[in-house]
Amino acid sequence: MNTTTLSSLPATAPAPARGLSLKALPVLLGFLVLALLPLGLTGFYVELTMKIMILALFALSLELLVGQTGLVAFGHAGFFGIGAYVAALLTPQSGPASLWWLLPAAMGAAGLYALAVGALSLRTKGVYFIMITLAFAQMAYFVFHDTPVGGGSDGIYLYFKPEVLLGEVRLLDLDAGPTFYYFVLGCLVATFTLLALLLRSRFGRALAGIKANEQRMRAAGFATYPYKLGAFVLSAMLAGLAGFLYALKDGFVNPEILSWHQSGAVLLMIILGGLGHLRGALLGALAFTLLQELYQSEAIFGTFAKHWQLSLGLTIIAFVALLPHGLIGLLQRKGDK
Repeated sequence: MNTTTLSSLPATAPAPARGLSLKALPVLLGFLVLALLPLGLTGFYVELTMKIMILALFALSLELLVGQTGLVAFGHAGFFGIGAYVAALLTPQSGPASLWWLLPAAMGAAGLYALAVGALSLRTKGVYFIMITLAFAQMAYFVFHDTPVGGGSDGIYLYFKPEVLLGEVRLLDLDAGPTFYYFVLGCLVATFTLLALLLRSRFGRALAGIKANEQRMRAAGFATYPYKLGAFVLSAMLAGLAGFLYALKDGFVNPEILSWHQSGAVLLMIILGGLGHLRGALLGALAFTLLQELYQSEAIFGTFAKHWQLSLGLTIIAFVALLPHGLIGLLQRKGDK
């Protein structure tokens, strides 16, 4: 590890934010609201909230790569899908698997694939990096789509959620009541906290320096490649966690969750929320999902609801044009960056 001091990092690398507690307050209140929601909501609204939380976790994973490191990837759905398929393929048809090994297996598989992809793709830059990450994601897509590994184009069902056992004692059953909802919420809170702490560490400041001026970082004596590879693998593992939760929620996975459409959707989420902000990833996932549900509603839009992609696309264009800093710009004080 390079022994260059932190003072040699580019001036544009952010120091720990002042007023952190004030900035964290809306996030803490949001998590509190999410914790209380199952007490007043049931059925569709709880399922929708879980979907938003899982997509928010997925968006956070890409925010680490794009918003914090400056590596625009267009194949993140590959890691999301690998996490989902590992959960489905390793869960027995006769009963629940143990969460102790199933969750690490899903995240580890996504991380191992990212290690191979990153080792090659991070040697390129710009549009070449974008296209290589897309190519590797499409390779994973066609493996599951064109082979019987995961049921082909029909996908595969997952009939049991995992459980946590200590000897003969069941400590956690994700099929019991609202347990899975709070497990998803716990994963989201843990991921947000992990990334918030990481970005204020030496590693996070190095990533900020790479985003601002990688050439200057190298001139300061930093080997930037290991930092970028570390961020790439961690980002993929978090995407694998989101895919794992997605598979457990729906009980079904198919190759479409690895397609470039999914990679584009999560990229739109962090752009909509505001690049460079963890809170922006949360806002973007919330806004994107609610807009999608709104435009798909036949009760509101009638037969035009089947053209919801057009309405959603026009809305996102309007948001980007009117809010160049994303939705997070609405929450920031004037002049606050």
